[in-house]
Amino acid sequence: MRPKSGRNNQGIITVRHKSGGAKKLYRLIDFKQQKFDLPAIVKAIEYDPNRGARIALIEYTDGAKAYVLAPEGINVGATIVSSDKAIEAKAGNRLPLKYIPLGLFIFNVELTPGKGGQLARGAGLSAQLISVEGNYAQIRLPSGEVRAVIKDCLATVGVLSNPDRRLIRWGKAGRMRHRGIKPTVKGKNMNPVDHPHGGGEGHSPIGQKRGPRTVYGKAARGVRTRQPQKWSNKFIISSRRSKNKK
Repeated sequence: MRPKSGRNNQGIITVRHKSGGAKKLYRLIDFKQQKFDLPAIVKAIEYDPNRGARIALIEYTDGAKAYVLAPEGINVGATIVSSDKAIEAKAGNRLPLKYIPLGLFIFNVELTPGKGGQLARGAGLSAQLISVEGNYAQIRLPSGEVRAVIKDCLATVGVLSNPDRRLIRWGKAGRMRHRGIKPTVKGKNMNPVDHPHGGGEGHSPIGQKRGPRTVYGKAARGVRTRQPQKWSNKFIISSRRSKNKK
């Protein structure tokens, strides 16, 4: 993978604190798994530098191989299968939401049938299937948000592997540079021309501002940034900010 250093096609920095990093070879992950009703055997569980979860190298009975996201507890030699029909809902199997028993944990959930998994793909994460009513299924995402998803969308049963990734202590600045992350400087340590919090003597407060600001002058920390009229708002049953969050 060629490092972008947080720049766009014009060379302008659009994402701060990114540069360099160790060289990485990208693994092509099959987020769709559309070889239906064809059993696959797990040949290896591998580390992937491009994501926190482990990946599994699987081989189908027709000889084709692919990388997929590995669920927690799966071992080499296990058999998994993807289907558009009702099959056994065991860890690693992929099937439509309408055929998954209620209450099970799932990951790599599609938002559009056939597009491939987009939700719950981080290390140790999972969503939970709550109900299936009409043409939609309701799932609780890792954030606590409850969202309606078309019941024909595919999802993989289980919890994603490597849940201990959140416990990693990176230890030193050098390891962060290997990850492609540059040092972050507080806005209050900058000059007024560089940040809304800049200026003053020593560690001065942020000045006559109503609250914290980003380097671009927008409100930060706890302020909603989602578009009020976003088309997909109608699919959100309960916000992650809801008082009923569990």
